[in-house]
Amino acid sequence: MSPPPVLNTLETDRLTLRRQSVSDAAVYHQLWTERDVRVPPHRRISLEGRPTEEDIAAQIREERDASRPGLLAMERTGTAGAIGYCGLVFNGNASNEEPELAFELLRAVHNCGYATEAGRAVIAWAEEAGYRKLWATVWDWNVASRRVLEKLGFRDTGRVNRETVDGRSLLTVREF
Repeated sequence: MSPPPVLNTLETDRLTLRRQSVSDAAVYHQLWTERDVRVPPHRRISLEGRPTEEDIAAQIREERDASRPGLLAMERTGTAGAIGYCGLVFNGNASNEEPELAFELLRAVHNCGYATEAGRAVIAWAEEAGYRKLWATVWDWNVASRRVLEKLGFRDTGRVNRETVDGRSLLTVREF
């Protein structure tokens, strides 16, 4: 299966998922600063302050040029400004035929059902695009994200993707 066309926008009752823009870099940088201390160091702001907002903006520019659906910025409908992201990634356990679902939200909007709502929209699009399977990884201690994945129909594969002193990254799958 060749990669599907780039996904530009998805709408739900409360959300608009749209292509990322360089203006989202500040919010994405904030996501990096809000991450749990148990998240591995390479996914948190380093002692040198990396990634900077400028580093993130450069990555967004690069990803916008890719020919894959990728991550979409998530906004509440009728408001301006991203509150997080949701979409498909094609690295790690993923492949062109079986991407990985990823999502992350600012702490201020946790527990509002946005991750589940956005995930449902991305999954519906992925099924329509012809994917037969999606993957997702989640830390064993991240109970909220594990619940979201369960609501979205992902099941634990029993495989540990990564293990650190702070926990295990569990591999989940959703088959269509």
